[in-house]
Amino acid sequence: MLIYLCVEFVVEQPTYRTFDYVLVAHKVDDDMDQKAQRQRAFIQQLEKKNITITRIIHDDKVFFGLRAPTEMFLDYQYLLKVSDSCNWCGDVRGSVNQPHMQICCAFSSENLEELLMKDVFETMFCLHEVKEIYKYRSKCLCVTSCLPVCPPCRCYFGEKVALYYLWLGWYTKLLVPAAALGVVVFLYGLAFFNTNPLIKEVCQSSIMMCPRCDKWCPVWQLSDTCTYAKVSHLFDNEGTVAFAMFMAIWATLFLELWKRNRARHVSQWKVYDWCEEEEELILEIVNDPNCNPKQFRHSYLRSTLVLTLVTLMLMLIIGLAQALVVFRVVAAPLMSEGSCKFIKDHANTVAIMLGAVLHYLTIQIMTRVRMKTNSFAATERNFTVKMFTFQFFTLFSSLFYVAFFLGRINGRPGDYVRIAGWRLEECHPSGCLTDLFIQMAVIMLLKQTLNNIFEFIVPWFRNCLRRKTAKKLQRKCGQCYRKACHNNQGRVEPCDICKLRDWLYNYHLANTDAFSLFNEFLEMVVQFSFTTIFVAAFPLAPLLALINNIFEIRLDAIKMVHLERRLVPRKTNDIGVWTKVLEAIGVLAVIANGLVIGVSSDFVPRLVYRYRYGPCANGSTHTHCMQGYINDTLSTAVVSHMAVRDDFLPDQMITGGGFNVTQCSYRDYRSDEDYTLTSQFWLVLAVRFAFVILFEHVVVVCKFIAAWFVPNNPIHVKNDRLIDKLARLKEELREIKRSKSTDV
Repeated sequence: MLIYLCVEFVVEQPTYRTFDYVLVAHKVDDDMDQKAQRQRAFIQQLEKKNITITRIIHDDKVFFGLRAPTEMFLDYQYLLKVSDSCNWCGDVRGSVNQPHMQICCAFSSENLEELLMKDVFETMFCLHEVKEIYKYRSKCLCVTSCLPVCPPCRCYFGEKVALYYLWLGWYTKLLVPAAALGVVVFLYGLAFFNTNPLIKEVCQSSIMMCPRCDKWCPVWQLSDTCTYAKVSHLFDNEGTVAFAMFMAIWATLFLELWKRNRARHVSQWKVYDWCEEEEELILEIVNDPNCNPKQFRHSYLRSTLVLTLVTLMLMLIIGLAQALVVFRVVAAPLMSEGSCKFIKDHANTVAIMLGAVLHYLTIQIMTRVRMKTNSFAATERNFTVKMFTFQFFTLFSSLFYVAFFLGRINGRPGDYVRIAGWRLEECHPSGCLTDLFIQMAVIMLLKQTLNNIFEFIVPWFRNCLRRKTAKKLQRKCGQCYRKACHNNQGRVEPCDICKLRDWLYNYHLANTDAFSLFNEFLEMVVQFSFTTIFVAAFPLAPLLALINNIFEIRLDAIKMVHLERRLVPRKTNDIGVWTKVLEAIGVLAVIANGLVIGVSSDFVPRLVYRYRYGPCANGSTHTHCMQGYINDTLSTAVVSHMAVRDDFLPDQMITGGGFNVTQCSYRDYRSDEDYTLTSQFWLVLAVRFAFVILFEHVVVVCKFIAAWFVPNNPIHVKNDRLIDKLARLKEELREIKRSKSTDV
């Protein structure tokens, strides 16, 4: 296991080196205690590697300040120079104007995390530089995407953190056109809110609909759902098709333009050719010149075991999604017999919203459970793929049911499909897309608002409590009256009292680890999934994401600077496997949106009716082409029919006015005589499949053209790399000639 030490150098004037790492352990008075012996053995192991250790005892804690030798940094710098993994050393020679340079050195500690787990050491952390924090305090309040990538901030937090903010800033900028177009689509639906003939047909209808559930639900009038029909039209209109195509192409352009932006910045940072494997080898050599490289290994047994466990976990997640379906199936009829008139009249909608809230709670619980199963031995790539897969299935398993199965497998009067005696729920006559919209809106709003509140408020509240404790402990440290500690401008090493105060300040900040940045990436990539995959059902998703990100980028910066321990600066030249994940989401977005428009929405049935069965298809020019569409999508069930009468009780067929109903309508294309599927059903089904295939092929071709048209690397980046490589080769050639002349 490699632990990175943050070594700070000031170029312009000599300064003392700050401590790279601090270990904290519980004070043990008995020298023969096993924990004390392990502590001593580990500290002796570090001292053999010339690592300077400062030990300060305070109360019941023992603090060990670790400082790596300068020779380790010089070896690391030289090996980077002669390797092909990074052209970083050329940047060192040209950066004398920068006030600070931060380099990551390493010492080996194969058993430190094991000691942490066995409570030999309580914690370890990298130190915040208090003077640097005050420099960034005002900037974080008005942070933009350029702040974390400016040279001082990038050197302080490392390229890995800088790339996260660079990606988040770029994502937020490109959300602006997507959010604007989503608002236009929403306003397009709003413009025809009161004049649309489909809405008028629902609101002015006298059709009696069949009961929604067994036993308790009575027949109901179609006009009772006038508001529901209006909301459906806001998100299920012709504009959503164009918007879904735009978002699929937008996702591709976003990734291609991000690759260009990344290439430009990593080229400026001189880490374009950085290679993680080579740097790990360099760190191992710096730590132990006689080390052997870690061999690549593969075990079919281990892979089979992992695949089995992952499959079982996914089955559990899908089972939870089905449990939510059962909840909605049971909740709707139970609320239909309640005493509250509002809930009774809107039982299905309330059941959908409650299901969405329970879905959100399930997401939070499963996320915490999976985080607890994290292993230190897990590689970042494998961990990322597994965690995102689990999170994706948790989030979207219920949404896939609502989008593609709700209202399509529930059966018909006389042959309803039931789960444990409960009838499956049905779609509204105006379409099924509103159910998906409600589900997405509730989850997205809750996830973004509550997550941001808890992510910021909880560390802030803990920090306030810990600050009081820290002040009490700092008062016990005593008061430093040494003038050199206050006016040395970093040129004199502070006394033990000042060191301890600084260590206590960092000790009481919120803990961070190697996966802290992963959590931030996961949250944003999940949001990207919501913004693209089912955007046809929720055109306002990009707008909500944009508003959230404006706050997210600032809250993350404030939290990272003031509320959390300092992340160890790490070099990288990409966001890693997240790029592949985003590409996979882009492909899935094309498939999902094509299916949502072709299968879930009423776009295709309305299209078929307009040109095949509607008034305009018969040559009529005096009426609207969509006049009579709602009635055309409904079939009639005669209560006295042998196939129907067993499904409805006599009390269910009595209206609120006391009239007895002999027939009711339901949403389907079936014959009124023998309840077989009509030819219109098969025509609509064929057109649905044709539309999905056509939509996906057209959008995929557009995606490939966009990816080809926008090159990953700007031309000036390629030219700069050539010039930089040429300069390095010339420099090495001059050094060789110089060494030969010296030998002569």
